[in-house]
Amino acid sequence: MIRPRDASSAGRQVLEPFRAADVASTAVPGKVAGRRRLPTRHHAKQNTEASSVYKGQNAETDTMTDQPAIKKRKPRADALRNRERVLAAAKTVFSQGGSGASLEAVARQAGVGIGTLYRHFPTREALYEAVYRREVEQLVELARQLGTEAAPVEALRSWMRASVEFVATKKGMAAALALAAHGYSDLATYSRDRLTGAVGDLLQKAVAAGQIRPDIGPEDLLRALVGMCYAHDQPEWQARVLRLIDVFVDGLCYPDGRPAQQARGAAQRPTS
Repeated sequence: MIRPRDASSAGRQVLEPFRAADVASTAVPGKVAGRRRLPTRHHAKQNTEASSVYKGQNAETDTMTDQPAIKKRKPRADALRNRERVLAAAKTVFSQGGSGASLEAVARQAGVGIGTLYRHFPTREALYEAVYRREVEQLVELARQLGTEAAPVEALRSWMRASVEFVATKKGMAAALALAAHGYSDLATYSRDRLTGAVGDLLQKAVAAGQIRPDIGPEDLLRALVGMCYAHDQPEWQARVLRLIDVFVDGLCYPDGRPAQQARGAAQRPTS
C-alpha cells in the first residue's frame, strides 16, 4: 500500500520531465533555464550576420542551383614551387632512362620527400602526364620565341634540336605510358596537334624567306625527328641525333640560301 507522501513523491518523478519541457518552452530568451542559457534574438542576429559575412567573403553563387558555392583555396606559393621542382627533376631523371628512373630518384633530384611527390601526383601516370604536357607547352612557347628572335633556318634548327630532349623524356616514360593505353592515345593526339602547329609556323617562315624547299610539311619534320631518335638506343645517343639533325636541316636548305631555280640559273649563266 502506497502512503499519501509516497504517492506524491512518485507523482513528482513521473511529471518532472514534462514540467522541464514546459519550462523550456515558456522560458524568456536570455534567461537561464536550469543550467543552459537560451539564445536571445540579439545572439541569433549576430550569428546570421557572421554567417552572411563569411559567405560573402568565401563563396560565390552557383548559377545552376542558386546556392552559395565555396571557392577552392588557391595553392600556396611553396606548394607551387615544389610542384615545379618535381616536374623539372622528373624530366632530368626520365631523360636518362634506365632502371634508375624511379619516383624515388625524382624525389631525391627535386630535393623533396616522397610524400610531397605523391601529394602532387598520386599515381605514376599522373606524374608522367604532367611532365609530358609541360614539355609540349614549353616547345610550343620556344617556337614562338624563336620565330621572333632568330633567322628562319636557325629557328627551325634550334627547335628541332630542343625537341630531342622531349623525345628522350618520352622514351624514358614509354613503358609507363604503355600501361595506360587510352590515356597515352589522348596524349599522343594532344602532342601531335600542338607540335605540328609549332614547327609548321617555323617551317612556313623559312619557306617564305626562300631558304627551305617548299615540298616538305611539318608532319615530315616530326616523323624524321622521331625516327632519328628511336633509331638510336646506345648510350650518348642524343649527341648522335643532334649531329644528324644538323645534316638533315642543311639538306633542306637551298644552296647559298637561294631557291634551287635561281642557283641553277646562276650556274648556267655565261660569265663575261
